[in-house]
Amino acid sequence: MKTHSKIQLIFKNLRSVLPIIGLILVGCEESNSGDTTPPGELTVVSTTPTNGGGIITYDLPQDDDILFVRADYTNAQGEDVFRVSSKSNNHIEISGMVEAEPVDISLRVVDENENESNSVIVSLTPERSFIYEILENISLVEDLGGVRVYWENQVEKIVFIYFYIEVDGEEEVRILSSSLKTNSQFIRGLAAVPTNISVKVEDFDGNTTSISELGEYTPLFEEKIEKSTWSLISNLSINGNAYEGKTVNFWDDVVDTAATNSDNSYFIINRSDNGGVLRWPLDIVIDLNKTVKINRFKVWQRAYWYNGPDATTPYYYQEENLREFDLFVSNDKIEWELLGSFDIGDPKNSDGEIPAEKIEEAASGHDFNLDEISPNFRYLKFSIRSNYGSDSFTHGSEISIFGRDNL
Repeated sequence: MKTHSKIQLIFKNLRSVLPIIGLILVGCEESNSGDTTPPGELTVVSTTPTNGGGIITYDLPQDDDILFVRADYTNAQGEDVFRVSSKSNNHIEISGMVEAEPVDISLRVVDENENESNSVIVSLTPERSFIYEILENISLVEDLGGVRVYWENQVEKIVFIYFYIEVDGEEEVRILSSSLKTNSQFIRGLAAVPTNISVKVEDFDGNTTSISELGEYTPLFEEKIEKSTWSLISNLSINGNAYEGKTVNFWDDVVDTAATNSDNSYFIINRSDNGGVLRWPLDIVIDLNKTVKINRFKVWQRAYWYNGPDATTPYYYQEENLREFDLFVSNDKIEWELLGSFDIGDPKNSDGEIPAEKIEEAASGHDFNLDEISPNFRYLKFSIRSNYGSDSFTHGSEISIFGRDNL
C-alpha cells in the first residue's frame, strides 16, 4: 500500500473516533462541573422537649439549593440513628428516648448536590417517654369471652402493648398495637375463670417499660347462640327463596362448601322475585324466639361456583355474594338499634387474584366484633347494603352469633 493511502486511511479512522472522544471529554467536564460548595450552617432558635424526644426549631441559611436538614444522635438503645426534615420545614423532631436524660444532636444542612454544612451541636433533655403514660392509663373490663382494653395515646405514635395472660400457671402473650389517640380493643378467646394479666408497653424504636401487673380478671361466659328456635319474619324480609336457595338456610348451621353442590346451603335473592330490582338495603329479619345478648358474630359467603373453572374453585368475593351490611336488634320489631356497619372487603388485586389467606378466611367465616356488648334483644335484622357488583342476585350462606343465650 502506498504511503499516502495509509495516511488517508488513518485520517478516515480518526474522523470516526473523534466524535466519541469529544463526548467522553464533555462527559468528564460535566461530571466535574457540579457544585461542591457546602451550604451554610443553620441557626438553632429553640428546643422543645417531648415525651421520649424533642423538637428543634431553627432558621435555615440563605442558600437557594437546600434539600433537607439531617439530625444525627444516639437513641436509648445505644444505636446511632438520624432523622431528616425537608427544606420547607423550620423544625425537626427526634424520638426514641426513654428517660429525662440529655442527648446531643448533630444538625447539618444538605443541599441538592449532597454537600453538607458544618455540624451544629445542640443538647436536649427529653421528657420521660410516652410509653410510661400509656402504661399508667391502661384499663381492663371483663367482657364476653375475654376482656376489653382501653388506653389513651396522646402523642398518637405507634405502640405495642404486650399482655401476659396467666391461668393456673400457664402463660400466653397477646400483643395489641395502635397509634390512635383513644383505643378500645378486645382480647378474645379467654375462659370464664380467674385470669392474672400483666402488661408492658413498647415504642417503635424498641424501648419498653417493665412488666406491670394489672390484676385478676374473670371473663364472662360466652357461648354460640343456638339457632333451633329462630324463624323468619317474612313480611319484613326480602325474598331469598330463588332456585335452590332459601332464606332460612342463612341459619341452618350448614356452611356452603366449594367442593360440592350437595349442601346448597345459602339464600339467593333474585331481583325478579323482588319487584324487578335489588333495592338496597336487602333486609333479612329473624325472630330468635328468646332473649339474648351478643358481642361478636361470623358470616359466611356462598362457596359453590357452578360456572367456575373447576368444581373446587370457591365463589368467594365474586359479584353475587353479599359484601357490606348493617346489623340491627330490637325487642318489638318497631324500634331498631344499630349494632354496627360491616364490610367483608374486596381482597382482589388488579388481576382479579385473591390471596390464599383470604380464601381461607372466607371458608372459616368472616369474624366481626361489636364495639360494645349488645343490649338484650329478641329480633335480629341483617340488612345487606351491597354485593360485589351484581344487579341481579345476592347470595349468602350462614350467620352465627356469640354471647349469652336464653336470658
